[in-house]
Amino acid sequence: MSLSVDTSVGRTRLGVIFGGRSSEHGVSCLTAREVLAAIDVDRYDIRPIGITRDGAWVEETAQWGELEPGTLPSVREDMPPFAWEGLHELDAVFPLLHGPWGEDGTVQGLLEMADVRYVGAGVLASAVSMDKPFTKTVFSAAGLPQIPYVTIRPWEWKQDRERVEARIRALGLPVFVKPARAGSSSGVMMVDTWDALDVAVTRARDFDPKVIVESAARGKRELECAVMQGLDGKPVASVVGEITVAEESSHEFYDFEAKYLDGTSLNVVPADISVTLSERIQTYAVQAFEAVGCEGLARVDFFHTDDGLVINEINTLPGFTPFSMFPLLWEASGVSYPELVERLIQLALQRDTGLR
Repeated sequence: MSLSVDTSVGRTRLGVIFGGRSSEHGVSCLTAREVLAAIDVDRYDIRPIGITRDGAWVEETAQWGELEPGTLPSVREDMPPFAWEGLHELDAVFPLLHGPWGEDGTVQGLLEMADVRYVGAGVLASAVSMDKPFTKTVFSAAGLPQIPYVTIRPWEWKQDRERVEARIRALGLPVFVKPARAGSSSGVMMVDTWDALDVAVTRARDFDPKVIVESAARGKRELECAVMQGLDGKPVASVVGEITVAEESSHEFYDFEAKYLDGTSLNVVPADISVTLSERIQTYAVQAFEAVGCEGLARVDFFHTDDGLVINEINTLPGFTPFSMFPLLWEASGVSYPELVERLIQLALQRDTGLR
């Protein structure tokens, strides 16, 4: 089904959804504040829509004032309620939700049911990309190189722990234990002694009953590449960037605090790598984008290890905060922040609703 967008009577009506029930609520709010400031108010009638941590939809303003260092904003529960029927009044929606209940296809499904255009990946691509084990299955089928991993399904840790632990031990130390469907390194722990495994799995299960354990890549460098569709639908890769954590930092890896709270992470754009490696990463990034059936935008993460290049994951709604790699990569590729936001909105407006 295709619905026409009638903007002859005024500005394009754009909803911006942020907040949500995931552990990345505050990051989503920070992203929304930056995106809302970049949207051209002469072209768009903007309607900010917040989702509280408890899942209530409200008419937020995204005006939080100056934040204390080390803190993130939050959707306020005392704001006027937003009626879902109001979605039908919008020409398009820019969902800025990170993690489960927003980035995983749930909100995308709601918008599909309402025949509302939106920025970013559809239901299937969002769901597959949010679930790391399923992402790895798709990447494997596409021939993309990966590090060894083990999936712990919810029932296995209680009923078949001995077999699961044997599979994990075969990975060798150290390993990373992660929630299967979370982002921003929430709930991630590095395990370098086997007696710490239970604590790490328990922590990961606080975020998601399904857990993934990955072999820790030796000598790894964390490299990232952004992908965005052109108006012709063809995905294009940005320059490659590298993420490092300051040497004086106490962080063992690029965790939540290093990303958003204490400023100890460093974004190097473009990365100091060979042209050959950069082009290979860009090729893999586009292949990953197409393998999951992504639309609009994505950030694809890689490790360059002692054993070579491996793909880590794909993020279908990457952050747009001042610390986020996605807009920095495009800025280095010649696309400014406001231009990036505008391109993504135009991509949403031009595509059909319904099956694509």
